[in-house]
Amino acid sequence: MELNRRQLIGGAIGAVVVASGGCGNQETCSMASKPKFQTHENNFYYTDGKFNAEVAKKSYYAMMDSFKYPIPDRLRTDEFWSVDFGISKFTEIGMAGIFWVNNLEHNYFGHEIYLLPGQSIPEHRHLKTAKAGPKLEAWHVRHGSIHIYGEGPATVGVEERIPPTHRECCKARNEQLLLPGQVGMLAGPEQWHWMKAGPEGAIVTEYATYHDGDGLRFSHPQAKL
Repeated sequence: MELNRRQLIGGAIGAVVVASGGCGNQETCSMASKPKFQTHENNFYYTDGKFNAEVAKKSYYAMMDSFKYPIPDRLRTDEFWSVDFGISKFTEIGMAGIFWVNNLEHNYFGHEIYLLPGQSIPEHRHLKTAKAGPKLEAWHVRHGSIHIYGEGPATVGVEERIPPTHRECCKARNEQLLLPGQVGMLAGPEQWHWMKAGPEGAIVTEYATYHDGDGLRFSHPQAKL
């Protein structure tokens, strides 16, 4: 199925967490790890300020190698994409991804999310559209770690981890840590949510209902695809 630019983000995050493995002490395991690869940080933008997606992809490939994550041929095609969401601060706000499947007829979706160390997906939500209902999602950490943020009571100290670009607009402040093998779920339809990678970066599988990019809304006024 051919996808347009507005369909290039799977969701991220909710307030319900189901543990299914991973390390015993979550905070210790998440924070003790350090990046095992080098990014191309100084080359993410051309001299005119335009985002260089091809250089960004090289950094994700390096992260995949560090995790010993298989890189099939499909991840070397244009189906694998990277974006900075128009905010022009890629190491803070950005991601890469691939839609393995997005099936409207049978209402299911499979997506891989790739985040560099400390990188966040911008806060967003998915509204009902003319052809699809509100998107429901779950996220399964394969490598690295993520904090996920959904609606609900604000976690103590959460302000320290909100990206500077989002401190004025962030609505989802209920925080959960997910490690490899653990799963987080969106708490309800049309809720605001976002995620942030840990110090090693993260590779996350998303399971969801059909993704309709027309229902995507960002809380940051500059964010776009």
